[in-house]
Amino acid sequence: MELLRLGPIGHEIPVVGSDGVCFDLRPLTDDIDSNFFASDGIERVRAALDAGEIAPLAGAEEMRIGPPLTRPSSIVCVGMNYAAHAREAGAEPPERPVVFFKMPSTIAGPTDPIELPPYATKADWEVELGVVIGSRAFRVASAEEAYSHVAGYVLANDLSERRLQIEESGGQWSKGKNLPGFTPLGPWIRPAAEVDPSALRLRSWVNGESRQDSTTADLIFSVGEIIFQLSQAMVFEPGDLILTGTPQGVAMSGQYPFLADGDTVELELEGLGRHRQVVTVTG
Repeated sequence: MELLRLGPIGHEIPVVGSDGVCFDLRPLTDDIDSNFFASDGIERVRAALDAGEIAPLAGAEEMRIGPPLTRPSSIVCVGMNYAAHAREAGAEPPERPVVFFKMPSTIAGPTDPIELPPYATKADWEVELGVVIGSRAFRVASAEEAYSHVAGYVLANDLSERRLQIEESGGQWSKGKNLPGFTPLGPWIRPAAEVDPSALRLRSWVNGESRQDSTTADLIFSVGEIIFQLSQAMVFEPGDLILTGTPQGVAMSGQYPFLADGDTVELELEGLGRHRQVVTVTG
């Protein structure tokens, strides 16, 4: 089962994919957002599917695929969460999760263009496993318990502008992470019950050339450990998004050029689909 949002920007329709068919979720919910997850949306969708209570969406195959999640109250990101990526950035693997934040305005669809302003000369790709929170989590008792707060998983591109992130950062990273559209998501959210996040292969390409190829088995802090540790300091609400970090193979390593006008970025995460984004420099 896959949760998707299809249609033009700002007018996406919530749907569920099952056995290659997209079913219209508007009889059940206005959108796939915090209210959907807070009201046990995934189980309501599963029950409606099993009972044959929702109909296929006509023309779904022709529609734009939007981000499968909208309006999270927060996007919490973990940096340097693969040891090899930390080394290529010139840092030691962290002893505690490194945290930064992204704004909801960064969310885009998996095939939407990456629109860069002309001063974004060091834009970088980052394939990541995203975690969607299903129930309020604060002061979770253990990493094992933390998984009970996960609604599902999603493929994300944590795009970064390294000049703003590092050279003009003011000592923090978020400035280089929050240009509009800098968190492409999708194509779908797969429910947590259908995903083992411990060993998923994740890859990226630029213009057809391989950049990243790793597995979530190499995460320093697992999904459960991230939620457990961070929930001691912050509250996660239904529909919130956590990005778990990227493996080695980014442009910041110095091995590859940063993104330029006309480049094509592709990402893939086992069981969670694929992205294809074309870079355009605007203004």
